Amino acid sequence: MREEPTGTKEDIRASHRARRSGLSGDDVATAAEGIARHGSAWAGSLAGGTPATFCVYLGVGVEPPTLPLIEALHRDGHRVLLPVCEPGRELSWVYWSPDVAFIRSRYAPVMEPDGPRHGPDVAAGATALFIPATAVDLAGNRIGQGGGYYDKFLGHLDTAGKHIPLAAVIYDEELLPAGRIHAEEFDRPVPAVLTPAGVRTLAGSS
Repeated sequence: MREEPTGTKEDIRASHRARRSGLSGDDVATAAEGIARHGSAWAGSLAGGTPATFCVYLGVGVEPPTLPLIEALHRDGHRVLLPVCEPGRELSWVYWSPDVAFIRSRYAPVMEPDGPRHGPDVAAGATALFIPATAVDLAGNRIGQGGGYYDKFLGHLDTAGKHIPLAAVIYDEELLPAGRIHAEEFDRPVPAVLTPAGVRTLAGSS
């Protein structure tokens, strides 16, 4: 039986952020290794053994750590695009390499790559996307960071008919029973999650 949603999105977001802030350094390091290992393996399976392009993001603060995943994808010969927040909740994209510097975003509490920016058409050509979340339920409903940037970006992809594989990056405990997250009209469901334990395909995904 589906569980009914409990608490608002902001309640769930705040609860998970509080739990994340209590993780030890060892917990975070272990999570980083698992996310990098499973994420790069999933990317490799999608790329079919050839160099490809992947959209990722830099996890900061209490977010699941993604820099080791970014570095692993680069070592595997892939191109990595990282997002930059723009006015109107739009995203542009910068190609990452180890010499790229990070600067504080003007529009969101995140660190962003400093380099030439590319529009959504470049990201639309990626082999897969790794996107942020604070929780996902088994039906694919996602709670993001609250800014709405990725919901808008995924909406652009839908409008353009681009159905790119994607996985939301969360901790294992943040995958919730189906129905725990209320989906708004503007929300875009995710077909998979990447956690330290691995990649899991969700109900209703193709």
